[in-house]
This record gives sequence, C-alpha cells and structure tokens, in this order.
Amino acid sequence: MLVIAGIRMSGSAQFAVMTKKAERAEYTVCIDSGHGGNDPGKIGVAGTKEKEVNLTIALKLKKHLERQNIRVIMTRTDDRNLADANATNEKISDMKQRVAKMNSEQPDAVISIHQNSYTDSSVKGAQVFYYEGSKEGKMLAELLQKSLIDNVDPQNHRVAKANSGYYILKNTSAPTVIVECGFLSNPEEESLLISAAYQEKLVEALQKGICAYLVEH
Repeated sequence: MLVIAGIRMSGSAQFAVMTKKAERAEYTVCIDSGHGGNDPGKIGVAGTKEKEVNLTIALKLKKHLERQNIRVIMTRTDDRNLADANATNEKISDMKQRVAKMNSEQPDAVISIHQNSYTDSSVKGAQVFYYEGSKEGKMLAELLQKSLIDNVDPQNHRVAKANSGYYILKNTSAPTVIVECGFLSNPEEESLLISAAYQEKLVEALQKGICAYLVEH
C-alpha cells in the first residue's frame, strides 16, 4: 500500500498514479498568491496585510508540493501584482494576467490563496470556494475543506462553497479553487494566520488535500 502525504492508497490507486506519472512525468499545480504590490488585500485588526500572509503561505505550499515531486507554477513569488505597466484598470489587468499564467501550462489544479474578512469580528474559519458547475473543482474543494477541518480545526463547520462570480474561478481551464485560510477580522485568527507554526499546519493540510485530489481525479 502506497502512502503519499499521509494518505494511504490502495493497489489500484497506486497503479493509477504510477500510470499517470509514466504518461506525464509529473503533476503540475499552479499556486496563486492573491493581491500584491500596491494592492494589500484585506487588512487585519492588528494591521496584518493579506498580501503578505498569502505569499508566505503560497511559498511554503510550493516547497511542500515539490517534495512530493509535483511541479509548481507560481503567479507571483514577491510583493508585486501582475498588471501591465500601462493598464488603465490595474485590477482587471492583474486578474487577466493571473488567469493567463494559470492557463499557460495546463496544470492539474489551481490553488488561489487568500484571507477573509467580515464586519463581525467573531466570524472565523477556513473555507474553500469552487466554480459552480465544475465537478472537478467541487471535488478538489471538498477534499481541501475536509483536510483543513481534519488537520487544522475540527471545530470549523464550514463547507466547500460554489461560486459563479469570481473572475479566476470563471476563466481558468483547470479545476480551480480559492482557499480563504481564515479571517483577518478575527483577532485570534489573525494571530494564528501570521504564526509560522499555524501556517505550517495549514500548508500540510492543503498538501494532503491536493495529493488526495491528484490521486482520485
């Protein structure tokens, strides 16, 4: 029995993975670190900038996936956005460039890392979004949501949620999810989200969910 990222696989699943590996050499995952540059994203109650948390988690996830021999494409690896220099609408240009990069190498999955915020500071918990009507996107989102609950916060009762409006979800060709790792508007969760130990738990949970999806899809 083969174990990948702590997930036990039967002989048939192992055969399927080995067959796909032989055909394509390796899996490819695109990691999108939301916001960047002069777009900070959400601002936490203690001043934490979403763009910085997103990038830190995305880079850690990249390392974890590469240890599993998964090829990783990053939309950004530093503090910048992807907008064209002469763009009249920087946000739209940034989103279009991100989608172009996500689609360019036909990854097996796209993981967009974000942090949430809400007017009620008691609201907390990670949640994964997928494009409404995408069977593969739903499978990926549900596996990630389950792994986040099992490995990070068993008290989190959120479920993977369909969305038909997010630009990235609508315009990518690969199964794509947006992972809202937590709420910067919740003081306790904000403190956790900037903690290296908690980030490691998040990344390990995401890695397990991604590997489970790659085995099954």
